[in-house]
Amino acid sequence: MATTLATAGVRPLSGASGRARARERRHRGLLGLLAWACGIVFFLPFAWMVLTSLHSEQDAAANPPHVGASLTLHGYREFFGSGTGVSPWPPLVNSLTASLASTALVLLLAIPAAYALSIRPVRKWTDVMFFFLSTKMLPAVAGLLPVYLIAKNAGLLDDIWLLVVLYTSMNLPIAVWMMRSFLADVPVAIMEAAQIDGAGLPTVLTRIVTPVVLPGIAATALISFIFSWNELLFARVLTGVVAGTAPVFLTGFVTSQGLFLAKVCAAAVCISLPVLAAGFAAQDKLVQGLSLGAVK
Repeated sequence: MATTLATAGVRPLSGASGRARARERRHRGLLGLLAWACGIVFFLPFAWMVLTSLHSEQDAAANPPHVGASLTLHGYREFFGSGTGVSPWPPLVNSLTASLASTALVLLLAIPAAYALSIRPVRKWTDVMFFFLSTKMLPAVAGLLPVYLIAKNAGLLDDIWLLVVLYTSMNLPIAVWMMRSFLADVPVAIMEAAQIDGAGLPTVLTRIVTPVVLPGIAATALISFIFSWNELLFARVLTGVVAGTAPVFLTGFVTSQGLFLAKVCAAAVCISLPVLAAGFAAQDKLVQGLSLGAVK
């Protein structure tokens, strides 16, 4: 009888376990299909842009588009100066300068601030974080006129370093918020042991904290770089010929003569390459960084 009861008690448990595994497989399959669908939705516009950049203007403007049309590099030759009369290299260098310099300043300011809010928290640190993030709630266009007037009176219009300061202030709140979640996972005992050995705050930050949260720093730096590289509103209003960035240069392809799709798509592909290269180069660090702080 004991054997019968034991057997009877095992069967329902085994059946429930099998149903749970089957349900988990179905959920994983649905999540996989959803991930593929999202990936295709985001990839198709970029693939269309690349394909259009390799067509002639006549084929690119056709409706419906000619899928089997012959390919050409004419759009890229137009982008690199032979058709526009303006070299794209100065705007690309300006974008690279503004993005790299502002990203470096963001990290230099965000890491100590996040350290103070996570490892050495102040009273009501949630209010401090809300203050940081509340600056992102203001529409960017609302601050455009005051910034323009200040820059005009200070003689900073068409100056690349004005964009560096603006991009730093724009990306600093989100960087502090991200870095705080990363630094919250650093064991306090490690830093206390370093301080007992005589390490000061700069040593703790550079030799103890930074190596531990390096993936998080890479993720924060990449996001800050992307936001700075893609910014158009302030760059369009505050810069001219000298400090114009790549997105501003891209808008120059929309003329009164019309929109030349092949040329615009070729320019968009070239301007997107630095961001794509940075994303692929830091892909592993980005995934690790965004997963920091997800599990407590």
